[in-house]
Amino acid sequence: METVEDILIQFEPMIHACIRKLHIYKNHDAFLQVGRVGLWKAWQRYDSSKGDFAPFAYRSIYGSLLDELKKAAIEENIIPAEDQTLEILLNKPAESSLDSEELVNALSQLNLGEQQLIHLLFVDRCSLDEVALHLGITKAGVKKKRERTLLKLRRILTT
Repeated sequence: METVEDILIQFEPMIHACIRKLHIYKNHDAFLQVGRVGLWKAWQRYDSSKGDFAPFAYRSIYGSLLDELKKAAIEENIIPAEDQTLEILLNKPAESSLDSEELVNALSQLNLGEQQLIHLLFVDRCSLDEVALHLGITKAGVKKKRERTLLKLRRILTT
């Protein structure tokens, strides 16, 4: 059997094809490495009595990439703790964490409607639909109001 280096050279185009098929355009190098590891695992597990290597390698590479995509999607959807949510949305660097007095002062400069919106979204953790129903506006209106309020908070906190 060939060495893993020979297999890698031969099947590198297959890895790129799988990446294109899965429409992966971000973190290309990381996914390329995941594909290479999938190919290496296929090479280690391959049993020639069960058929050709190419289809087996393709399924292994494709499966490895799918697994990594799932992990990335899960990590993207992790909900931060309540005290981190505003910091993340306000784009504050982690090392310059908001102090609660600073946040209370900034929130007090918002009008009553903006304070209510912040409370519903970040303290009560209401969905956009629930906030829209509570405020009597559309979901799109809630999104726009949230965007403007967070922008206002950013300005207050950076001055």
